[in-house]
Parts: sequence; structure tokens; C-alpha cells
Amino acid sequence: MRRLSVVDAPSNLGLSPPAPGAVPGVYKLGWALREAGVATRLHAADRGVVIPPRYESRKAEGTILNEVALAGYSRKLADRVAPLVRSGEWTLVLGGDCSILLGTMLALRRLGRYGLVFVDGHSDFRHPGNSATAGPVGAAAGEDLALVTGRGPPALIDLEGRAPLVRDEDVVVVGPRPDDPCRDEVRGSRLQLIEAPEVRAAGAAATGRRVADGMGRRAVSGFWVHLDADVVDPGLLPAVDAPAPGGLTFEELGGLLRELAASPLSVGLEVTVFDPDRDAEGRLAGRLADTLVAALSTSR
Repeated sequence: MRRLSVVDAPSNLGLSPPAPGAVPGVYKLGWALREAGVATRLHAADRGVVIPPRYESRKAEGTILNEVALAGYSRKLADRVAPLVRSGEWTLVLGGDCSILLGTMLALRRLGRYGLVFVDGHSDFRHPGNSATAGPVGAAAGEDLALVTGRGPPALIDLEGRAPLVRDEDVVVVGPRPDDPCRDEVRGSRLQLIEAPEVRAAGAAATGRRVADGMGRRAVSGFWVHLDADVVDPGLLPAVDAPAPGGLTFEELGGLLRELAASPLSVGLEVTVFDPDRDAEGRLAGRLADTLVAALSTSR
């Protein structure tokens, strides 16, 4: 059994405002999952909160929203996560939006060469080189995978001079829908892509085992799991920033995560983009928490 620690990273810096004058509610994700008992049910050591700077909805032309703040926050989050991984604590990070991936991968990059299993309903691979088809760049939560693989503005891709934070060949992308606008580019790169229908066809648990086994054949010291809640079908979990039909069930997600976390190379997982503002009764937070607890309790 590996000791599990939990860190809150309540940053919403990477998302555009959901409405004029409003801020994205994903910063409440950790509170909602803690209220549903994630930390206590997993008997996790509480490693505190990495407090983000103020959210700003305005950005300078040609930059990413909150670009300077994101760079600073990523370094702060890396400062918290790197010592935990180094000490052997399996680390659960409660986000936040997907841009927290910059901080967690910076932490691992400081330690050596690590892989990434990117579980998400979208590829988040928008960058200046594909903006004509993927849409204009602007918010890091739709560009986080591109950023950590070295595609985007130097202020975010080359944190501490360590670009890329993860090599293309060390990334497996699991769960995007077949209509993802960056699909062809991802498939044509050295990243491995497993779309949601492929997960369902092969079986989620079998997919998790295959991905974990594949990481074992790479020259990595371990791997991190990024989980965007929108990988779950919006008919089951609509409380996300960008719902997309055709996603996984909670059972499929649990089977996938259980196998990934069971790997001795797995060092931690981050949860992102669940929005408690869209879950007034807390029912969906409870369902997501149940899935995480069941998967992580039986796999460490």
C-alpha cells in the first residue's frame, strides 16, 4: 500500500468567463469532493491548498488569458507536488480547471522523465499552429495538452527552461470524441490517441491495463493521470465546462482509473473541470466522489 496525499489546486485561471461578470465555478471542485468525503474515505494525508491569484477576465491581444498568473501559479503548484512524488506519496490533486496540468507536469519534469495519461473528453490540443481549424487560442484549459508538450507561447511552454514538460511519445490521450477538431493532428503525431468509442469497444478496464503496460515499456520513471470530468457523458455528468455527448459511464471511468492507479509506475492523479455551480444539490459531486474512492481504494 502506498500512502495517499491530497492537495487542493482551486485555480480557474485557464477558463473563459461563463457569463459577463462571472467567474468559472470549477474553483469549488475540491470543496465539493471533500464534502462528499473523498479525502476522509481514502484516508489521505492532507497536504493543503495551493492558493491561486485573482482571476481576471481581460487579456492582452495575442496572449493567453491570465498568462502571467498561470506561469506563477504553475511554479507554486509544482513546489507543492514535486516533494510529495519524490517522497513516494501517491498524490491526488483536486482542481481547478485543466490548466493545473502545467504545474503538475512541471513538478514531474523537475524530477526526471515522466509519462502522462490524459483522460479527457477533448484533446485540449489547440495551439497557434492549428488555430485555423481548432479555433483561436485564448484560454489555457483548451490548450493544456498542447502547452505541456511544447506548443504555445514561450511564457507557458518553457517554464524554468524545461520545455517540453512531457515528450509526445510519453503521452496517451484517452476519451476524446471522434469529432474532436484536433483529432487528425493528434493521430499524426507521436502521441497515442484512444477515443471514447475505442475504450467502450475494448472495455475500460482492459484499456487501462493496456495503457499502464505500455507505460512500462517506455523509458519513464512513472506516469501521471489527468482527469477532466467531461470524459463522462453529459447525460450522466452535465456539471462541466464543455459537455460533449458520447462519453464514458461512471462505471467505465472507474474501471479505467482503477487499472491505471494500480500500476506501480502511477504516481498520482488530478481531477479537473467539475463545476459545483451546476450541481446545486451535490448529487453529481457524490457520484464522482464514489467513482474516485472505489477506483483508488482498490488499486493502491
